[in-house]
Amino acid sequence: MDIPPLAGKVAALSLGALPVSYALNRVSALSHPLWVALMSALILGLLFTAFYNLGRVDTAYDPLYAVFAVFAFTSVVDLMIALQEDGYVEGFMEFYTKEGEPYLRTAHGILICYWDGTVHYLLYLAMAGAIRTRKRYRNLGLYWLGSFAMSVLVFLPGSILGKYSSEIRPAFFLAIPYLLVPSWAGMRIFNQPREQTRFMPNMVQEQQGKSLLRRPADLALVIYLILAAFFTLFRGLVVLDCPTDACFVYIYQFEPYLRDPVAYPKVQMLLYLFYVLPFFCLAAYALTVPGCSWLPDWALVFAGAIGQAQFSHAGASMHPRTPFTYRVPEDAWACFLLSNALFALGPHLLAFRCLRSPAFFQRPPPPAPPAPKKQQ
Repeated sequence: MDIPPLAGKVAALSLGALPVSYALNRVSALSHPLWVALMSALILGLLFTAFYNLGRVDTAYDPLYAVFAVFAFTSVVDLMIALQEDGYVEGFMEFYTKEGEPYLRTAHGILICYWDGTVHYLLYLAMAGAIRTRKRYRNLGLYWLGSFAMSVLVFLPGSILGKYSSEIRPAFFLAIPYLLVPSWAGMRIFNQPREQTRFMPNMVQEQQGKSLLRRPADLALVIYLILAAFFTLFRGLVVLDCPTDACFVYIYQFEPYLRDPVAYPKVQMLLYLFYVLPFFCLAAYALTVPGCSWLPDWALVFAGAIGQAQFSHAGASMHPRTPFTYRVPEDAWACFLLSNALFALGPHLLAFRCLRSPAFFQRPPPPAPPAPKKQQ
């Protein structure tokens, strides 16, 4: 997969978030939550209009160019929020975290801002650059779609259900376009044609004719998926207050963050239980039975989703903003980091395997018609 060049114009315009956020932080009228929401909506609208007009040719080629440009701008804002909450900068987004979305000041909120300000930002620049140079970006788009969807699906319910439910302000409803626009973008990305990978029929038959025991890499991935599925089920039972001794020991001695009343870790484990666990089972099946052409696309989506989720969850479990009683004990750091790192690494290895050698997942060619019998 070729990595497209980054969009320099989008990067330059996105850095305008620095003076804009600094200037808005000096406006005293933005101390009211309603004004914060209205000003944020106005800025987003103006940004979309500006990027649409400045990149009219690129937007006509692909409307997602303007979407990625606006999201790149918001990624810089999120990075400023994270750096400010950790004390590295000051005077940029204090008005927004106080009167707009105070739940961004939690450990989980800070970590998702870091991810959005780095990983998502680079993805936006790469996808915008691909549009400018008329290159494909479907694989990058699928990874971004999974990452973005997981971030929103955890953050919004966690903010509503957790201890910050009473802190919902008008700016929270800006999440509506954050749900609608990526849904539309995801449909466009899935509808893009796949990269053409032509294999001779004999090569496809050779790959699909090998048993699992003759494919050691796939065998290792199947074993990983089975173990990861059990780990996912176990953590799901833990947050559902399973009364067994193993769950009690785990939640108090290894991962007490699952008891944090902010509700983000509970929502995260439930999403793992109801969505990631079935995917692990289906992926193990697809690595065993040839011809499952759906796996390469969904492996990328779930790699992005689990990568974002593990970064936010593991980071928040050890972040100083998390109360001390809910942080990972120091004597459990090695076990906690190793298990969560492996949990995040496996889906990326699965996606790499699907992209590296997709012949096994190609649909088998139709059988050749029988030769006509010769008439006597």
